[in-house]
Amino acid sequence: MLNAQRMYHGPAVRTVYTRVRQLAHLATDAADHLLDAVDILGDTRAGLPVQGDGPLLTHQQAREEAGSRLTLVRDLTALGAPDAVAAAELFATERRHRGAHLLPQPPALSSAQDAALRAVAQGEVTITDDKPYLRSNDLRVSISTIRSLESRSLVAREPCPIWLQDERVHLTPDGCHVLTAAFSRTRAPALTAARPAASQSPTAARAATR
Repeated sequence: MLNAQRMYHGPAVRTVYTRVRQLAHLATDAADHLLDAVDILGDTRAGLPVQGDGPLLTHQQAREEAGSRLTLVRDLTALGAPDAVAAAELFATERRHRGAHLLPQPPALSSAQDAALRAVAQGEVTITDDKPYLRSNDLRVSISTIRSLESRSLVAREPCPIWLQDERVHLTPDGCHVLTAAFSRTRAPALTAARPAASQSPTAARAATR
């Protein structure tokens, strides 16, 4: 989609391209670790040596080994959603600055709705016992704000696999449109400068366990 956009590739757009490529690499590395975890548990249940050449692990050892892969996945993706939102905001702001054609502007959000929609886009909001739970202590979102966004078909709920959390809130297509319009009306944020740190690099972690 980015390659289909014909616009001046100034510093802001080059930053967006760099961040998108980095996010793609992080997602690929995370997927590799998830597949490794599945293989470790599957081979152990089947009584096969781990990774084909390694020693046969006990059930507990296999759980710990798979858990280490999941920890790497968490570290690799920790900043993924916020950075994706920041990159989208920077891109939308730059397009508006360059006079690119924008979709018709929907009604503006209240400050509470805007903050909630951004938090949802960043994967921050889940619902437990009909009360919002946010991973960041710096954010506050009320259930009434979530319901107001639901009434406008901007967000929706789905079952959440996280323990003790009932539902995850996500953007609808209309929510993506409204958030994009909100991006073009505000100052773009700075992207994080560094990639999320992990205890080991993905390559080193895989090499150490093969």
